[in-house]
Amino acid sequence: MKLFCSSFLYNLVATKNFIFRTIKTFVMNDQSRLFDFLYEQAAKYPKPDFFVEKINGSWLPISTKEVVDTVNKLSAGLIKLGLGSLGKSVEEQDKVALISRNRPEWLMLDFACQQVGVALCPIYPTTNPNELEYIFNDAEVKYVFLSGDDILEKVNDVKSKVASLQGVLSFDEASEGVRYWKSITENVTATDLERVENLKTQIQATDCATIIYTSGTTGFPKGVMLSHRNIVSNVLHGTESFPFEQNINGRTLSFLPLNHIFERVASYIFINSSHSIYFAESMEAIGENLKEVKPSVFCTVPRLLEKVYEKIEAKGAELTGVKRKLFDWAVELANKYDNNKSGGVFYNIQLAIANKLIFSKWREALGNNLMGIITGGAACQVRLIRVFTAAKIPIYEGYGPTENSPIISVNCRGKNRTKFGSVGPVIVGQEVKIMEDGEICVKGPSVMMGYYKQPQLTAETIVDGWLLTGDIGVFEENLFLKITDRKKELFKTSGGKYVAPQPIENKMKESPFVEQIMILGAGEKFVSALIVPSIPNLKEWMRSQDIPFTTNEDAVHNPKVRGLYKELIEAFNKFFNHVEQVKKFELLPNEWTVNTGELTPTLKLKRKVIMEKYKPAIERIYS
Repeated sequence: MKLFCSSFLYNLVATKNFIFRTIKTFVMNDQSRLFDFLYEQAAKYPKPDFFVEKINGSWLPISTKEVVDTVNKLSAGLIKLGLGSLGKSVEEQDKVALISRNRPEWLMLDFACQQVGVALCPIYPTTNPNELEYIFNDAEVKYVFLSGDDILEKVNDVKSKVASLQGVLSFDEASEGVRYWKSITENVTATDLERVENLKTQIQATDCATIIYTSGTTGFPKGVMLSHRNIVSNVLHGTESFPFEQNINGRTLSFLPLNHIFERVASYIFINSSHSIYFAESMEAIGENLKEVKPSVFCTVPRLLEKVYEKIEAKGAELTGVKRKLFDWAVELANKYDNNKSGGVFYNIQLAIANKLIFSKWREALGNNLMGIITGGAACQVRLIRVFTAAKIPIYEGYGPTENSPIISVNCRGKNRTKFGSVGPVIVGQEVKIMEDGEICVKGPSVMMGYYKQPQLTAETIVDGWLLTGDIGVFEENLFLKITDRKKELFKTSGGKYVAPQPIENKMKESPFVEQIMILGAGEKFVSALIVPSIPNLKEWMRSQDIPFTTNEDAVHNPKVRGLYKELIEAFNKFFNHVEQVKKFELLPNEWTVNTGELTPTLKLKRKVIMEKYKPAIERIYS
């Protein structure tokens, strides 16, 4: 396939600077394997609170030395299980699956596998048994490490169908009928540890470190093979581009699934930057954990930012009198904020007052110590980034697929390095060009080894070293990359006009009454929408209109409620051209979730699943 380059060909550094940085990165720092980050941290910046986990109501620190000792013993234990691969093809490498919530043991097992040449296959805890069975067999997994009785039950259901599986180990000591993970670290001798040291020296940067099965929005997952070099280069280039400095007092709260490459690479960056990693108790406890940990930085996805802002809006709606007027005034000011252009002396004075009176409370709720929040995985509403940044809670949106390890671009700290609505400048070491149809292509050391056991698909995805991302985008100001849609999500109406659903969806989600939305219209005469209302905000509106609320189902069929959403749609339609305007819609009573199957684990819409599940509603629209 021939690549057509648009006029925007962005290379962040000149050749001589790139060579200099590459030498500095891989020679001076001597970091070529992922576990090298662990030992550099231990040698230069050892910490008493390297990893921290909350147990029985108290945050318990694990020092750098303790982590290193445990990793080495765990590597020895893996060898005793008969695992360890050197000088073999990826298909011949031993594979270990990991299915667990975020916890210190997750990263410890990750490093332990890397040191002895075992390819780690992390799997989302929400993965259904059919996909679990598929991944186990496709990767020929030999051992599974897990946590949680629900996950253990799923593994027990499929393990008899996986010929390669030799054993299951649990991070939970109380799990019945399964071996406790620490048992393989017992009786480790000095000779065993010496063997580990010998194996470490033989691991090459080009060896496969992990196979990540992407959840995808349709079909069975694909195994993305990433080498040490792929991920190490992305970590170092991402660190340099953002930039992240060494910060022995830095803290992060880890709650996005480590199974996803975004949080995992972020964790390596935090380790490389000497930040302590605190592991959140659960998604439900994030609010409390943020106040306790007071992180300097953390990663999130847009959906969680939307939830945070919805709670802020709900609190504001409860205010009355002068307090309510102050809240609305502050939000209105924040909506006008431009990080690259001063609003003038009077505006800046007003914003300073708003920060003192209103936004200071927002910062307190997030720990009051934030340098910034990094978001990725899906498009973030510009309004949220603008408002939070005005409130001195900087949001930095980035972009990159698993196939690129993953970072391609990120909005960065520093003057004129962030543009709202974009995913930032391309990071060091990446070359990006855009095809005639708008598809973003990237070349660099972070591009994956390929898809596991799928050479044809690999050849279709990587052409002459260029990774075809499947995303549509443009460059703004010849610097900032902007994603406009997914290539596969563009659709054509029966009139032959193309429509990009994501910009329409993101704009309409700015309404406090829209929780979720999916734009439809492929092959149809007009564009329509499935809308999940924000039930708390809808309830409040209904109360103000003296409309009784009984159930979600009754509410979405109420004529006055439908009238509200009709007005809302008409107000937003003015932002789009005629063919993009939503003509009809259906309100749905229940939120889309990962557990009910409409969202991927990274909270993206599974469009085909939603279309099938709500086929009667779609038929009503187009009948």
